[in-house]
Amino acid sequence: MTDFNSRPSRLLATWVRAAILVLGAGVTVAALASVSGIRDTLSAAAQPATAAPSPAARPAPPALPAHPQSYSAVVDTVAPSVVTIRVQKQAEVSNTSLPAPFREFFGNRGGGPERRREGGLGSGVVVREDGLILTNHHVVEGADTIRVDFADGRSLAATLVGSDAPSDLAVLRVPATGLPALPFGNSDRMKVGDVVLAFGNPLGVGQTVTMGIVSAKGRATGVSEGSYEDFLQTDAPINQGNSGGALVNLQGELVGINAQIVSPSGGNIGLGFAIPSSMAMAVTEQLARDGVVRRAKLGVTVQGLTPELAESLGATDARGALVSDVESGGPADRAGVKQGDVVVAVDGKPVADANAMRNQIAGARPGTSVPIVLRRNGRTETVTARLAERERPADDTRAASSAGHGEGGFGMAVTPLTPQVAEELELPRSAAGLVVTGVDPSGLAASAGLQAGDVIKSVNGQAVTSVMSLRTALEAHRDRPALVLVSRKGADAFVALPRAES
Repeated sequence: MTDFNSRPSRLLATWVRAAILVLGAGVTVAALASVSGIRDTLSAAAQPATAAPSPAARPAPPALPAHPQSYSAVVDTVAPSVVTIRVQKQAEVSNTSLPAPFREFFGNRGGGPERRREGGLGSGVVVREDGLILTNHHVVEGADTIRVDFADGRSLAATLVGSDAPSDLAVLRVPATGLPALPFGNSDRMKVGDVVLAFGNPLGVGQTVTMGIVSAKGRATGVSEGSYEDFLQTDAPINQGNSGGALVNLQGELVGINAQIVSPSGGNIGLGFAIPSSMAMAVTEQLARDGVVRRAKLGVTVQGLTPELAESLGATDARGALVSDVESGGPADRAGVKQGDVVVAVDGKPVADANAMRNQIAGARPGTSVPIVLRRNGRTETVTARLAERERPADDTRAASSAGHGEGGFGMAVTPLTPQVAEELELPRSAAGLVVTGVDPSGLAASAGLQAGDVIKSVNGQAVTSVMSLRTALEAHRDRPALVLVSRKGADAFVALPRAES
């Protein structure tokens, strides 16, 4: 019970009476509540001071995800696997014609283009302990010699196992074992906002690590030579020289190969793009095994769906790929795909857009049958298509060098003999071997008499059907010339391929 004889209570009573005299009988509930609050405040003021509640008694703030104070542990693990790639190539330089009287003093400086050596710089990643290194196609394209510099100070000559322009990936080999290989991670599981680290040698300053996040997935820039783009976009700073370097997650796994930047100035503005590890791993396996990449094709031309196109087709959304043309007699034609169909799923996987569909088809194995879900005239239909093999561009076959463009090469480029190529050479479709697609006039292969169009069937009695098997056979007996069985225009003959200098 309140003691109205106390001084605070007497003051309160006086204020209440004054309020009633001023406001009259219409005292509101709010006013009474205010008066009650005053009374409680005064009562509290009359009580002895109490200690503030302890911090332990206060409600805890919401838990936030923990962030590492340093990424040094990841860097220590990954850095030895990232290498610098140095290439040398010949470039033609146009010369200004000189008057005839001066040519005898300056040589033939006006009689045509001169050739000079040019150097290039990029990055790479060791992906197998036995010397396999992954980089970009554009880093090593056209290179005559390739050297790989390691973090431990070693510098080794490299050979080109195979290069794939459509994906902008290339595989090299160095004569070393026990290398620190970086494991592939699962780029499909990466989420926008995940933290990533980018490794490389930007502008030749030395190995550098930058940090950022995955800004987007499934990007296509349209800048690369091929159409197989499915980039991870990142704001981790990437600059010239980072090409071919590693993009890793915080577990130290390779989730991407740095490939491009988009910038009006040529410098980093936070728009970097990396080839996802899901694509890089599949391409690496094929290049290491065969020296080339075989892709499937459906035999259609597709385009993206705009909201306007979707509306005109009676679709509720713009997902899928619109078939604008069908190759006559191709897999899609035989399966019943028609112009104007919208492909919404391939082999059970939804198709987001035209670029995603191209990647899904290309990633399948040629010769396999896949269900294709179509949207046609407002209805959904499913057809089954047996995929064919996509023809490889000429650049791809030239890049598949038997012994590489590196030091110790044999000066020839080869590609596996497919049924399609066999038909072009007027050979049985069952013919096996490697087709010589190019010969360096000053190389060992040319000196042995090999020519473009020759089919290499065996080396030292061992049948060869892949770039790797050819290299193994050539290197097995380096103490003497290799005995190579060659088929030319249907006639077989042996040639002796001189030893390559180490």
